[in-house]
Amino acid sequence: MDDFEGHLLFADGSSLGNPGPGGWGTVVVLNKQRIIELGGGDAHTTNNKMELTAVIEGLTRLKDESGNLTIFTDSSYVENGATKWIHGWMKRGWVTTAKAPVENRKLWEQLHGLLVDRKKFGTVSWQHVPGHSGVAGNERCDEIATGYAREDEPGLFDGVISDYAIDILNISIDKEKEKARSEVKSHARMKAYSYLSLVGGIAKRHTTWSECEARVKGKSGVKYKKAISAEDEKRILAVWGVSLLR
Repeated sequence: MDDFEGHLLFADGSSLGNPGPGGWGTVVVLNKQRIIELGGGDAHTTNNKMELTAVIEGLTRLKDESGNLTIFTDSSYVENGATKWIHGWMKRGWVTTAKAPVENRKLWEQLHGLLVDRKKFGTVSWQHVPGHSGVAGNERCDEIATGYAREDEPGLFDGVISDYAIDILNISIDKEKEKARSEVKSHARMKAYSYLSLVGGIAKRHTTWSECEARVKGKSGVKYKKAISAEDEKRILAVWGVSLLR
């Protein structure tokens, strides 16, 4: 981590459904000496809003702290928006190249203002990290964000780095986790054979995601999964320890 001077900001957001209940998590590292964890939730939000909020809250906490800053995020949406797209949006009056209003404009305006102010105290650089790939700061932010999304406050740390249980300065990528993540993304792109839901111990098959979502939305203790084949469907049900309701 010697390549990154000054302050570090790790940020992540999560939503259970899009929209749905969500949360954001931020870990601020002040001069590699002090750790400040931040987090919060929203009952009805989107993943993109939570990703933006995580960075905004971190920058707000750093507002009066002098020094260079590196922002770590797994959100290409936030990084590209903040460093590339926003300039065109502002020139066009906050519309996209497709002539549509920019989504989350208020959050983007807030983020842009904070980034401009931040440059008075030092440089700002961005570091993209793959999500769920073992990068300690990103993994911790995800824990905080998903905790708040589930209304299960994770407990936030504020203290010296020597008392912090996480090796926050280690940004090495776990190759096995990165491979597993790639496989998950590949699975997500495959055509669905069926969608499965488990509510109250009863499993059902659905032909569309909207049917599956309607059954699980707003309920606690549920499970849902896309199956890409009959064999995959059997495997999922076996893992759940249930059979389909006939």
